[in-house]
Amino acid sequence: MGDMKSLTPTTILLFVALTTVFTVAANAQEPKSAAPAKELAQLLTSKKLESIAARMPGSLEEFVGALAFPGQLMVVWAKTTAPSVVNEKLMRKDYREVYIDLNAASVVESRHFVTDLGPDGLRSKPEQKQGPADSHDAGAKSMRFDGSWREDKISEAEYMKAYAEADAAYAKAVQALIDEIKKAG
Repeated sequence: MGDMKSLTPTTILLFVALTTVFTVAANAQEPKSAAPAKELAQLLTSKKLESIAARMPGSLEEFVGALAFPGQLMVVWAKTTAPSVVNEKLMRKDYREVYIDLNAASVVESRHFVTDLGPDGLRSKPEQKQGPADSHDAGAKSMRFDGSWREDKISEAEYMKAYAEADAAYAKAVQALIDEIKKAG
């Protein structure tokens, strides 16, 4: 950018203003999972399905399942010790059973569970101050995205990092479910 001494006050102000605008825009971005979650909810409704399940891309042992309720999407993905049994249930389109298996009989350390209220993607905090919050459980660790990182005894940066990781993983899991619905026709 050159020598700082050669910068005019106007250039510095412009730089600060642009940096602020881009920072605010980045913080206000839709979650990565927003569009896929909305699409999944619409597909489930249009196909009159309450559940869907699929194999996670690139894995022979990891599966994902979802249950849809009015205003809520619950998604679980995990590795299973009996992939052939789960695969048979998938082939029979017994999606609810796959979902139940992933909740009950999966490798606990690999299990992720998201409650998406909306369903509009995983949000870092509720739109209303005391509104219901989305959550993500990973293994034995549970995280409510209610914006109160101090209560969780972590820094805001740690909270936002956990949120970003959960949002990206959730978007990937939901996309696998969308692909399954489209494949099934």
